[in-house]
Amino acid sequence: MSGERLSAEQTERYQAHLTLPEVGLAGQQRLLETSVLLVGIGGLGCPAAQYLAAAGIGKLGLLDDDIVERSNLQRQILFTVDDLGGNKAEVAAARLGGLNPDVELVPIVDRLAASNAAGLIEGWDLVIDGSDNFATRYVVNDACVLAGTPLVTGSIYQFEGQVTVVDSPLGPCYRCIFPAPSPEQAPCREAGVLASLPGVVGTILATEALKLGIGAGSSLTGRLLLIDMRETSFRSVRVRRDAGCALCGDEPSIERPTAVALCREPTD
Repeated sequence: MSGERLSAEQTERYQAHLTLPEVGLAGQQRLLETSVLLVGIGGLGCPAAQYLAAAGIGKLGLLDDDIVERSNLQRQILFTVDDLGGNKAEVAAARLGGLNPDVELVPIVDRLAASNAAGLIEGWDLVIDGSDNFATRYVVNDACVLAGTPLVTGSIYQFEGQVTVVDSPLGPCYRCIFPAPSPEQAPCREAGVLASLPGVVGTILATEALKLGIGAGSSLTGRLLLIDMRETSFRSVRVRRDAGCALCGDEPSIERPTAVALCREPTD
């Protein structure tokens, strides 16, 4: 809708954005033209999806092949007991459709893997990785770097969270920061997670995506945000591209999304 004006309903809906000098009409129009693929509609994906839809992201892909289970309800706030057994992507799309009719919602009932990652991210302006396992994080990272698609990625563990933005070649990729999976960190189901922590981290994921869509503010490219809700502390550390990285280094050897060897089998 480049060059078009907002409708009266849109002007009222996005008034809080329109009054921000960093957003304004031009920024809101950019959001309405932006497409985001959200990988994983779990603890991180639920709040991220809600804020992206509310903010007026033009097209939102919801990628997940999992179903809603009772144990999800402690932290996955898009779902209710009436949704048990339903597919997360489809349930989320139905719920978000009532939040903002401006958003084109695309439920994708599939699991991202090395074999299909390139095809799944093709055509999206940016990707958010809200998955809960290392296997998916490395594959999403590979696919985005190879395609030149910005990636906002986050993770949670008990009381702690991490967020960074991968925008190669402007900064390091996920493999630069984490050359190998941590043997200590297990999926949430095994390790436990504070109910509100995914809300904090998922909202930051959405915030980084919105800033990228608007083209305003300083992103977390080249920085890793560390969140500790046990101590209620936030700090960011500088991270650099690894010249020896097999994906984005000076002599890369990875030519397609590649699975990594894990210390344990991932679960969702």
